[in-house]
Amino acid sequence: MELELRHLRVLCAIADAGSVGRAATQLGYSQPAVSTQLRRIERHLGEPLFERGTSGVRPTRYGAEVVAQARDVLARADAIGHRPAAARGSRTLRVASTNSPMLSGTVSRVRTRLPDLSVAVTSVYASSRIVELLEEGAVDAAIAADYPGMELSHSGAVRHRGIVTEPTFVALPSRHRLRQRAQVQLADLAEDAWFVTPDDGAGWPGVFYDACAAAGFTPVTVHEFLGDQTQLQSMIADGLGVSLVQPTLRPIPHVVVKPLVGSPLWCRYVLAWRPDTVAEEVAEAVAQSATAAYRDLVAQAPHLRAWASRTWSVTGA
Repeated sequence: MELELRHLRVLCAIADAGSVGRAATQLGYSQPAVSTQLRRIERHLGEPLFERGTSGVRPTRYGAEVVAQARDVLARADAIGHRPAAARGSRTLRVASTNSPMLSGTVSRVRTRLPDLSVAVTSVYASSRIVELLEEGAVDAAIAADYPGMELSHSGAVRHRGIVTEPTFVALPSRHRLRQRAQVQLADLAEDAWFVTPDDGAGWPGVFYDACAAAGFTPVTVHEFLGDQTQLQSMIADGLGVSLVQPTLRPIPHVVVKPLVGSPLWCRYVLAWRPDTVAEEVAEAVAQSATAAYRDLVAQAPHLRAWASRTWSVTGA
């Protein structure tokens, strides 16, 4: 077979949906048809592109590279015959974003790629509120978060696509009893005090408590915290507790960041936008900028790279 644009769209749809079944629904195909198409594509390329799990699928390391290339090809194909946004005059893109370290890198790249597009950013903690702002037309685009099996829900006035699905790590004081472990069992932290951020309207902190219950414990002490990451890390460094964190977090002195054994918690960052106010080429530019910004964060996170090399250093991954 020869790869065609429709094959690339299937791969991107599966990556965005995190499930072959959901991708089939979005594409208007049957699930067996999409599964068959995926198997043909994987045979053609010679390697698996997705890892199958109980909660869906996620790209292998090779698959992530292929999907990124597919997005680039589709963006170029979709841009054929279209004038860039700059040719239609300057405007402001109103962006809401949850607490994500990729925000600054995303905005700076968008400004470089689309110099005639001004970007106004609103910081919004809860992903549920971000959806409300999009539905109300108060913002044009957003970076939100959701969790496997609890994907972002919205009306047909809004579209979304996945940026990255990442494991959740834990930050410990550098003198913590588990500081020498390459990976930490969640159950081994049963007696620790925890810093936990409030309800984000998308499934957190419920997924945290579910993971603790699955590990056989209920946290004994929980500090609800929503604030500056440096302040949080300072309290961890002082031994006041531990916290689940994004794996790209850069630890301050006296804080160490460790992966959890079995990766019991995952978070997905998504780009959501209103197609009636955001042109396809602008949405694509924002998505590619966010992906590039995340790659930069990974390059600066040795604990995440070490985890990835252990996790994906298997044949076909």
